[in-house]
Amino acid sequence: MDKTLISYRIFESPCGNLSIGSLDGKLCMCDWTDGNRHQRNISRMKRLLNAEFVLESTPAIETAIAQIEEYFAGTRRQFELPLLLTGSEFQKTVWAALQNIPYGITTTYTDIALKCGKERAVRAIANAIGANALSIIIPCHRVIGVNGTLTGYAGGIIAKQRLLTIEGISQPQFMGQP
Repeated sequence: MDKTLISYRIFESPCGNLSIGSLDGKLCMCDWTDGNRHQRNISRMKRLLNAEFVLESTPAIETAIAQIEEYFAGTRRQFELPLLLTGSEFQKTVWAALQNIPYGITTTYTDIALKCGKERAVRAIANAIGANALSIIIPCHRVIGVNGTLTGYAGGIIAKQRLLTIEGISQPQFMGQP
């Protein structure tokens, strides 16, 4: 059976390099290139989509990059991109919950667990968030510790802080609180 081809290119963001990938006109990856999470995300896509990666740009990738640049410039609050989520049903449920976190607001891993109906599975929720291959687009940077601390992030804590600063968050503003 022939392999599916995922097109990708590296984008140098103000917070670090992102691998931006698309398949069939849908964005499937906006992933920080540093660290082992990136390799796990690539392996998951190769396995689930029977895919290989090819270094080339596509209109979907160029649109995503333009919108990411607008986000970094502070002129975009919401992304308008067709997405292809590659993961388990549980991961997709968690990623859908992340997409409902408003711009400029943070939430906690516990709150995401409650929203997913898995209040006792906070660690599994955190692992699913860590497997998000669409960073920034699916805003996992808006998830922080219950005590307001910045917790792990695939792009690094400095990148997470910078993204929150772009969104006007210097102190945590939790969902559901004034």
